[in-house]
Amino acid sequence: MIHSLMEASEKTRPTAMKKFKRHTITSALPYANGPIHIGHLAGVYVPADIYARYLRMKDEDVLFIGGSDEHGVPITIKARNEGLKPQQIVDRYHEQIKKSFEDFGISFDVYSRTSAPIHHETASDFFKKLYEDGKFIEKTNQQYYDEETSHFLADRYITGTCPHCGHDKAYGDQCENCGTSLSPLELKDPKSALSGNTPVLKETKHWYLPLDQYEDWLDEWIIKGHKKDWKPNVYGQVKSWVDQGLKPRAVTRDLDWGVEVPVEDASGKVLYVWFDAPIGYISASKEWSQTTGKDWEPYWKDADTKMLHFIGKDNIVFHCIIFPAMLKAEGSYILPENVPANEFLNLENDKISTSRNWAVWLHEYLEDFPGKQDVLRYVLTANAPETKDNDFTWKDFQARNNNELLAIFGNLVNRTLVLTHKYFGGKVPEISSLDEVSSKVLEELKTYPEKIAKSMDAYRFREALGEMMNLARLGNKYLTDKEPWKLIKTDEEQVKVILNVSLQIVANLSVVCEPFLPFTANKLQQMLNIGDLKWADAGKADLMKVGSQINKAELLFDRIEDQQIEAQKQRLLDTKKENEEAAPAKPEKDSISFDDFMKMDIRTATILEAEKVAKTKKLLKLKVDTGIDQRTIVSGIAEYYAAEDIIGKKVSVLVNLAPRKLRGIESQGMILMAEDRDGKLCFVSPTEDVSDGSEIK
Repeated sequence: MIHSLMEASEKTRPTAMKKFKRHTITSALPYANGPIHIGHLAGVYVPADIYARYLRMKDEDVLFIGGSDEHGVPITIKARNEGLKPQQIVDRYHEQIKKSFEDFGISFDVYSRTSAPIHHETASDFFKKLYEDGKFIEKTNQQYYDEETSHFLADRYITGTCPHCGHDKAYGDQCENCGTSLSPLELKDPKSALSGNTPVLKETKHWYLPLDQYEDWLDEWIIKGHKKDWKPNVYGQVKSWVDQGLKPRAVTRDLDWGVEVPVEDASGKVLYVWFDAPIGYISASKEWSQTTGKDWEPYWKDADTKMLHFIGKDNIVFHCIIFPAMLKAEGSYILPENVPANEFLNLENDKISTSRNWAVWLHEYLEDFPGKQDVLRYVLTANAPETKDNDFTWKDFQARNNNELLAIFGNLVNRTLVLTHKYFGGKVPEISSLDEVSSKVLEELKTYPEKIAKSMDAYRFREALGEMMNLARLGNKYLTDKEPWKLIKTDEEQVKVILNVSLQIVANLSVVCEPFLPFTANKLQQMLNIGDLKWADAGKADLMKVGSQINKAELLFDRIEDQQIEAQKQRLLDTKKENEEAAPAKPEKDSISFDDFMKMDIRTATILEAEKVAKTKKLLKLKVDTGIDQRTIVSGIAEYYAAEDIIGKKVSVLVNLAPRKLRGIESQGMILMAEDRDGKLCFVSPTEDVSDGSEIK
């Protein structure tokens, strides 16, 4: 039985003020069917690494977990298409992904994989515990079966016509045209992706986790317990799911790639990837334990441990509803204190797409910009999609490097070190007495570690990075205003003060920048001849001891030229052109009569209200003024337009389309959209201002 609400309330009360003995930090397991791109880095791994490094600098006990997710249907599809075995596919990409993380300084304590024997054993034991405790329900149902290949078909191995929008290439789990979640039985004219034949229905037994039995507990734990301390985008999505009611979810499936179901009568069945993947965090911890000799259990089972999941928004439900329900059902594990999920990063005003090669791949980035890991880390943090989808552009990348890292941070460091060598032989000068301006600067210096830490503790890493750069701005302004290169002729003692204070600021920067720019911090501390500094050292005005010798200045950052950026933009343009050539315009449809065309009533309209439809990726619920009336239309455009950005937009509407229900909402018409060869949707709008209700002829 689930614990009573009173017990749950006591155990899940917000713990923002609690001092924890240790921290368990997980980062979403990247799927091992392709390389890593900047969207992965911005959404999950850079923020997770920033936080882990920050905690370690505070001498906190941290276990930072990563690993590759190597099971599931997409792996088997890719293997089938390439004529390889699934293990060969995951071996290739696991090593590439792992190296990319290492190259960018993602400081995992362990990076494991779900094809490892220790994971199969851990996931199998976890299932057996829940099975033996009666936490699952068994269901026998009918599932599509390909008689030619003798396979039960996973949802993605079935295609057909969407019953909602008529798209003829919908998958058995979702229509990628309208975004509606589907079951294979809803598809019209289903076909097997293995043979192309029409599959038959055949009985099969599976085990389900009854999520509906955890609704009251989840409501108490999240809706009441974490309303104030979780990010609004996370809390809102979870509340929507719980409010609409949860249903039992299958934890097994018929497939030959994955963790075998460890019970009788389960031949040919494996654990569903959504069930086995998060257990990968636990198996990775066990692997770390075997390597280090440390006990993994306190990091997962001690109430004095703070557990955090860093994920993208597409994983919120799994980490805030399903995995916690799994842990609750098992009974011995702690639950996450927070799930600071990010939104998505777009690329040059278009959604990142691996299938269209519309991405900046990390391994390619380092080939074009060797040694500039921190530049990308900086740009992705400064433009992090913490509260909404953000856009990466190469022009912004160049501007942030040249105008911020180079002109502010690098300029301060270079001028300070060069002048110290020029005037005092590279030795830290002594201070006879501080003037008022210098005193104020040192007082302000003391405030920055606390400002940065406050933002870090709230998972506002973009804000924390801004404060770090404000410290560099403070030093730059101080040095510029004081002009020691002029004073050296008349007041050497004052120049000693200026350079000592400037060196203290630079030394502090080497501390507070380390979570964000680890390669830069290391290089800077080598130049300053200091090291092994902790977060507690930040804010001090005597990090650089009088008389200590500093090394020669080296450039921390260099200018990124226009031609480098144009080359990157051209690469993307070439990709877009290749996509267009590979996907020519769709052929003309069958002819219709003029009378058929005249039956369509298309009017101009204005979008008055817009909101995301819960539990969908693509659907927006719109209220439009058609000039005839105000009506509700559901449109599959959420991946291309944010609800708040299209209010007031002039659109074209097919107003006499028969109403139909999408996700329980009656849609009264259709917004006309143009779809380019990349699949991007754009509004078909009048070029001049016309009144709502104007007929399009």
